[in-house]
Amino acid sequence: MNRKSKRRQALQSWQLYVFILPAFLYFLIFHYVPMYGIQIAFKDFTPSVGIWGSPWVGLEHFKAFFDSYYFWDLLKNTMGISIYSLVVGFPLPILLALSLNEAKDGLYKRGIQTITYAPHFISVVVMAGIIITFLSPTTGIVNEFLGLIGIEPIAFMEDPKWFKTVFVFSGVWQSAGWGTIIYLAALAGVDPQQHEAAIVDGATRLERIWHINIPAIFPTMVILLILNTGSLLAVGFEKVLLLQNPLNMESSEIISTFVYRAGLLDGEYSFSTAVGLFNAIINAILLIVVNYIARKTNETSLW
Repeated sequence: MNRKSKRRQALQSWQLYVFILPAFLYFLIFHYVPMYGIQIAFKDFTPSVGIWGSPWVGLEHFKAFFDSYYFWDLLKNTMGISIYSLVVGFPLPILLALSLNEAKDGLYKRGIQTITYAPHFISVVVMAGIIITFLSPTTGIVNEFLGLIGIEPIAFMEDPKWFKTVFVFSGVWQSAGWGTIIYLAALAGVDPQQHEAAIVDGATRLERIWHINIPAIFPTMVILLILNTGSLLAVGFEKVLLLQNPLNMESSEIISTFVYRAGLLDGEYSFSTAVGLFNAIINAILLIVVNYIARKTNETSLW
């Protein structure tokens, strides 16, 4: 197809280009244009002289971060929360979707879906307030229940060893139901005749789930696993920051909250940008590696 034919075809499909224009502009303005500022990670940035006027320092900020006493603590906390969230949070939406798919389409199924979807629409700020209130060692409902069964109150939000568990399981409660939607959509595409044939052959319900339903959603599982692994170090700082306090900082301080404190509170713009860039590069490498492994093992990948 020559250039003239391509131009004519584009003009004929102008409605499609208009349709994707808002998304294109969004990514261009908020994701690509700000990449211009990444260069301050390699400069000693001073706001009064601007990006161009600030002197180059090369990899000095990266070396300072790698040599700092808190580097391994930040990496350990970030990886710990991320891997914990992946191990616990990734399979639960799959199990919930398979269970809901087996339920009959009635009041019970719709009620379970509503109950599990609803927490997704709670804002992070409200969610953090609920967690802190429920886990209060004096008035929290969780400790009230523990007291009824003879267990002493636990200071969940003040004890560093509880922070990761509270963060992960509250996140699972909030997102597991919403995460089932894409799996239920994949299961809706399964041909009912496959189940009918399996029933005729004497397959049990568990056997049909294992041999029909799981293979149907397996490509979706792989794609979501790649995306989740690619954002392994990108733990959102909003919820962590809201749940942080001086007593649990030992296990709650992660790379993103450190970047926030160093950049916005302490004014170390170049240093915080270097730390954030390191985080982004590691995530990109993980995404590429996991995508490559997935493509080589089962031919399902992002590209």
